[in-house]
Amino acid sequence: MRLMIEGLKRISEYKWEMPVGFKEGMRVPGTVFADEELIEAASRDRALEQVANVAMLPGIVSASMAMPDIHWGYGFPIGGVAAFGRDGVVSPGGVGFDISCGVRLVRSDLREEDVRPGLRDLLAVMAADIPRGLGMGGKIDAPQRLLRKVFTGGARAVIELGYGREGDLEHTEKRGVYEGADPDRVSKRVYERGGNQLGTLGSGNHFVEVQVVEELFLPDVAGAFGLEEGQVTVMIHSGSRGAGHQVCTDYLKVMDRVVNRLGMELPDRQLACAPLDSPEAADYMAALACAANYALANRQALMHWVRRSFERHFSSPEETLGMDLVYDVSHNTARMETHLVDGEPTSLCVHRKGATASFPPGHPELPPAYSKIGQPVIIPGDMGTASYVLVGAETAMRESFGSTCHGAGRTMSRSKARKSIRGRELRERLEAEGILVMAGKDSLLAEEAPEAYKDVSRVVNVCEGAGLSRKVARLRPMAVLKG
Repeated sequence: MRLMIEGLKRISEYKWEMPVGFKEGMRVPGTVFADEELIEAASRDRALEQVANVAMLPGIVSASMAMPDIHWGYGFPIGGVAAFGRDGVVSPGGVGFDISCGVRLVRSDLREEDVRPGLRDLLAVMAADIPRGLGMGGKIDAPQRLLRKVFTGGARAVIELGYGREGDLEHTEKRGVYEGADPDRVSKRVYERGGNQLGTLGSGNHFVEVQVVEELFLPDVAGAFGLEEGQVTVMIHSGSRGAGHQVCTDYLKVMDRVVNRLGMELPDRQLACAPLDSPEAADYMAALACAANYALANRQALMHWVRRSFERHFSSPEETLGMDLVYDVSHNTARMETHLVDGEPTSLCVHRKGATASFPPGHPELPPAYSKIGQPVIIPGDMGTASYVLVGAETAMRESFGSTCHGAGRTMSRSKARKSIRGRELRERLEAEGILVMAGKDSLLAEEAPEAYKDVSRVVNVCEGAGLSRKVARLRPMAVLKG
């Protein structure tokens, strides 16, 4: 292979290193988990340079890392992972604008043959029940008093309003609530933007997808997750909507002022940050938790609308249909975690931007049902191929601060996809393959075409080969609802 990046070293079949000195100013190496094809793809944009830039930030521990779905992002690459000690920093660019964007997987007792005959009608019911689209308002009126409860209570806050079951919290990351949230640390504009978007899907790469479990790789683990071949599932991909975007926007300005005040030299202004022991970092982390809780509440409400749609379509209670939550995981976070550093348990601020926690059996954050199994990792693919359920692995704790990939990863910008792909033709092609698609605009559909993404199977195979997670099940799309 003719590698375009001089100085990149191959450490193993699925691990590459940018040594300190790859770019002047690096404090630690850069590590990229990829095979030859994926590292070649990463070399074609600025993503690898961004890995090196992150390695220059103060207090970074071990390495600046990237998952195999790496591509260029704001500040950090999407797919980036970095951990910082107490002498380190927190950076909004290491989380992104859609704070706690993530995925929720719902199982059912339905089989493909139960759903396929009326699939088009089911999709229409879901489209009527689920608010979606850019700037679309939701069905939940959320004045400031309720938003404050959502910012601190996460998924529990909307469950208390009747949108779900108490048991859903057991299968939600952080039991549905990020601690440390302070509603006074978010701006008036956050309240304005979040007030009418609770329980909305949004647009872009967000979706609700009806799927069928096509193949099991670890049947015992799949059984513990409530999954079996031929079973229908629903995957929900959404985030913190305008509220999270505004939190990031607000605190990038704050961090810019910190950088200027302290005279920090950064390789990229988009890496604006603040020392972890600073008031500004504390404020950001408190606001970040508010946005993460909003995202968890948002997906909880979306799951409620999905359950109601199935109830209406099948004329049966969702409990009877077995519509239980498998798990909910976030992709864009920065949070304090304990990891071994030189053999000592150490508190670190772990940034995951377009990356997913992948905790092994016995990890203290796991719910009792999964304590002996490991964390479910939900990986959406593109709407024309497949998605995956993985499980956390012990190796990830040593190799990647307990992290793995979050999806397929883009290979084509949205604007380029719109220019090169016709949404109408894509819809017809997918329907010919047995995949129904409903989207607000054909142009938005083109942005998320399978051609715009990497091969998700290759991505998850690299993660398994590198020991970051293990494959449990592959899910084939049947119907996709987009904004």
